[in-house]
Amino acid sequence: MNVDYVIYITRETLQTAVLILTPILGAGLVVGVLVSLFQTVTSIREMTLSLIPKMAAVAFVILLLTPWFLDVLLSFTQEIFKQIPLMVR
Repeated sequence: MNVDYVIYITRETLQTAVLILTPILGAGLVVGVLVSLFQTVTSIREMTLSLIPKMAAVAFVILLLTPWFLDVLLSFTQEIFKQIPLMVR
């Protein structure tokens, strides 16, 4: 195993993680901004008001995109397993 291969695996791992986490974090960010805007407009200073909508949005995105997440992870895992025989040489 050489340094180039380690860099390649690390880059692919990080790209896969970012690809999966972006929709989840994006949903939490959008809902957080909308709730904060609502709280500012209505002068409500309740901290727990922002937590429940964010949790619901993140859970909804995870449930909605689970098949796609699994497809991405499956293709990444298959690519890693294809690389194993090449490393043995």
